[in-house]
Amino acid sequence: MAKDDLYALDLSQKSSFSTGDGACVEVTHLPGGAVAIRDSKNPDREALRFSAAEWTAFRRGITAGELQG
Repeated sequence: MAKDDLYALDLSQKSSFSTGDGACVEVTHLPGGAVAIRDSKNPDREALRFSAAEWTAFRRGITAGELQG
């Protein structure tokens, strides 16, 4: 799915991973293995959307220890 297509998707449904207390990151699975992420403390900000390949690369980087603070 193209990046523009990911940003055209409606994300009005709250993520099932959110506790609703305004202090978490919401993750929503999108078609084709894509993912959207939103900071619940900033609900007016656009969610970041990652293609399946981008999300896989991100997860592999974390697992490999590439993203250290």
